[in-house]
Amino acid sequence: MSVEVRVPTLGESVTEATVATWFKKPGEAVAVDEMLCELETDKVTVEVPSPAAGTLAEIVAAEGETVGVDALLATLSEGDAGSEAPAKDKAAPAATADAKESGGKGESVDVMVPTLGESVTEATVSTWFKAVGDSVTQDEMLCELETDKVSVEVPAPASGTLTEILAAEGQTVEAGGKLAVMSAGAGAGAAAGSARPPAEGGAETAAPKAPDAADAGKGSGDVEDAPSAKKMMAEKGLSPDQVKGSGRDGRIMKEDVQKAVAAATSASAPTASAPAAPRAPVPADDAAREERVKMTRLRQTIAKRLKDSQNTAAMLTTYNEVDMTEVMALRNQYKDQFEKKHGVRLGFMSFFTKACCHALKEVPEVNAEIDGTDIVYKNFVHMGVAAGTPTGLVVPVIRDADSMSFAEIEKAIAEKGRRARDGKLSMAEMQGGTFTLSNGGVYGSLMSSPILNPPQSGILGMHKIQDRPMAINGEVVIRPMMYLALSYDHRIVDGKGAVTFLVRVKEALEDPRRLLMDL
Repeated sequence: MSVEVRVPTLGESVTEATVATWFKKPGEAVAVDEMLCELETDKVTVEVPSPAAGTLAEIVAAEGETVGVDALLATLSEGDAGSEAPAKDKAAPAATADAKESGGKGESVDVMVPTLGESVTEATVSTWFKAVGDSVTQDEMLCELETDKVSVEVPAPASGTLTEILAAEGQTVEAGGKLAVMSAGAGAGAAAGSARPPAEGGAETAAPKAPDAADAGKGSGDVEDAPSAKKMMAEKGLSPDQVKGSGRDGRIMKEDVQKAVAAATSASAPTASAPAAPRAPVPADDAAREERVKMTRLRQTIAKRLKDSQNTAAMLTTYNEVDMTEVMALRNQYKDQFEKKHGVRLGFMSFFTKACCHALKEVPEVNAEIDGTDIVYKNFVHMGVAAGTPTGLVVPVIRDADSMSFAEIEKAIAEKGRRARDGKLSMAEMQGGTFTLSNGGVYGSLMSSPILNPPQSGILGMHKIQDRPMAINGEVVIRPMMYLALSYDHRIVDGKGAVTFLVRVKEALEDPRRLLMDL
């Protein structure tokens, strides 16, 4: 039976694409969901999988042709056409075929990228815990993926043998993409033996080798560069070996050429201190002592969000100081009883959380956000609590903090902090915050100006408690003082509201009984 292969939906406002590369030729056998070709639009690259297993009968749209949405790309002859297909020397399809044939009773099982969470569409393969040929049990961890928010572990969907790794460490994969192939069942061991032929030295290949930077830009041989990339390289006078390809098998894409042009322009631009002179080269002995490490996706996201916050919000910071005498005395008096009853230590964060919730009721615009031309007021407080981790700063959210007790707040903060340090926070736990607390004092910071966590309109910076001489009732006395800093979005919060909020927090902390009396 003939099956049609058509152009998939390309995305909002995208109506056509260019056929960049065909991975299969007429007469070749294909498996269901195996990649047939790659389409390139002015925004994204789209891979077209096979809708059924069979044989590629005819290619209707050749490489370089422009096709519209739902246009016919090719036709398939559905059914068992494996005997008609010519032998292929490509490693990945061969490994898959061998795994199915040599396994006897072994069943081929795909390892897919799991759902990554709301608004997350791609991840980077950070670590493979298993190599090709290793035996695995169901639910055993195969690899770990890293997104711009969390790390995701991928368990084995069945017991068997890992026969093929399709996404190497460092490679970017999309949600729902294929990571590896397993051979499950009785024939798993036999399948693994033939999945990858040993190299000349007898060593077995554990994972597909990522394209080297030196080979990535080559446009000859088996790798065909994108048509738009070729055109741009010709226009800009660049050769393929000057561009690092990021496409499939190191294929050069249009964006790669744009990056190469931008890099060349930046390198040739004059420096501020010496307008006519190019940047001085780094001495060889200095270069040998440098270390270049690629930013993690989390760090890239942190950098982008912080800069976006500065570019978007009209950010302003107001300062005050608070005498921590009463809070420290109350804490020292009840901390042992508190821990004995509730099983958690009484810290300062619950006092600050309570004080902020109290102040946000009086100044609701600090707990609001801007949506287009609307102001969205939140009649609840989802408190973000910034936490430092080995991989970067994250902000888990304590939901409905305004309705929680001191003990509930302390338990929630302790649990979120532990999960943050272990890298176990889910994306849902870091979304939806309405206001943020940032405690730089634990690192010794005396004063700072925190940056807003968009789309929030306020963030309170806490700092180090330090004994200072203060004038109290005409006398100089030593008091434990802390500087407070409220950064706010001046588009929605006026100076009066910001100062009022900070004064209310100060009053609540200097006389904690106000929190109990709701004053």
